[in-house]
Amino acid sequence: MLLATLAVLVGLPVLLWSAGKFVGGAASVANHFGVSPLLIGMLIIGFGTSAPEIIVSIFAAIQGNSGIALGNAYGSNIANVMLILGLTALISPIAVKSEIIKKELPVLLGITFFASWQLLDQSVSKDDAYSLIGLFVLLISWSIFQAVKGEKDALADEYNEEISASQGTVKTHVIWLLCGLLLLVASSRILVWGAVEIATFFGVSDTIIGLTIIAIGTSLPELASSLMAVKKGEHDMALGNVIGSNMFNTLAVVGIAGLIQPMSVASDFIYRDVAVMLISTVALFIFCIGLKGPGRLNRLEGGVFVAAYIGYTYWLISAAFLN
Repeated sequence: MLLATLAVLVGLPVLLWSAGKFVGGAASVANHFGVSPLLIGMLIIGFGTSAPEIIVSIFAAIQGNSGIALGNAYGSNIANVMLILGLTALISPIAVKSEIIKKELPVLLGITFFASWQLLDQSVSKDDAYSLIGLFVLLISWSIFQAVKGEKDALADEYNEEISASQGTVKTHVIWLLCGLLLLVASSRILVWGAVEIATFFGVSDTIIGLTIIAIGTSLPELASSLMAVKKGEHDMALGNVIGSNMFNTLAVVGIAGLIQPMSVASDFIYRDVAVMLISTVALFIFCIGLKGPGRLNRLEGGVFVAAYIGYTYWLISAAFLN
């Protein structure tokens, strides 16, 4: 038990640190070769903050721990919206100016409903996984089209400012990219092993561990990037990173894990955790799309998200130890 706890305590910060180096290196190398800032932001930075989730879920699926793979992906989506955007909005209300963000919100909502519908048969089959990956390819293609169009947009300006601030030579960035990737793989294996051992020791399901410790932990890059973006007044980037991450988790993380190993899904996971993910995504859409005016996530709405997340986490922990 002591060794498993140490594996989680060491594996998680190394995972997050290596993810930052990997994403930063990839973005800087792409910028050097003339890739547009919007494309770098939407694909490498936006989706790249989900690197911890994808690596953890891949190893969890390989080892047959489907609860960690699914709990990590959907638990991170819940944490991204309710905890991360909630905390960010409490610090500084998030104004939505980018038209790209307003287009992505309905897409995220549609993807979330589709993925939830897939789980009603209590499984993620190979066919389900292929359809998720297919949608992910379409999403990537759409993101590339948006970036290539090169239209003036608030999100593009914010990404351009962020990427231009990076320093160092191409060689240095390539080294950080490769080192980050190697450490991502190693730390993920350690983290998954430690999480499974802790779950076994306490007699709780690996899904609960995935939804709590691992989901919150792997969502920390989104928290850091969102807080930094709001501090700089880059509100659309804060929201864009979370939307991109949730799309990536729902389509790529679950899709790849399902291709590796088809997964069974418990009924309580569907009616509790998937339902919470759906409700929080619908609420985010209503708050930010601006149905009655400019889109905005204010402090009151942020506080509701955070309070709801605390209540949800208490519900999870209570269910784990009462069963």
